[in-house]
Amino acid sequence: MTGIELLGWAGFGILVAAWIPQTIDTIKAGSTSINVAFIIMYFSSSLMLTIYSVMINDTVFIALNALLTLGSGINMYYKFFPRRVTE
Repeated sequence: MTGIELLGWAGFGILVAAWIPQTIDTIKAGSTSINVAFIIMYFSSSLMLTIYSVMINDTVFIALNALLTLGSGINMYYKFFPRRVTE
């Protein structure tokens, strides 16, 4: 692994780790207050970047964008389909 590749994987880890607390909070709450336009744009761009990364065969960015697409997809799901609180 080269230093440049290591730098890419380090950035991958930090960026994915930044999404984990938000996604866990969203799942626990069953909803999210994240702006809907942000979620849609983030999900769409992550998905497009995943496809692009596959096409250029860049492992770091395939993994990164696939996980960011998944995380933003979970948040988008709970934005549009919030879990109803039962009392």
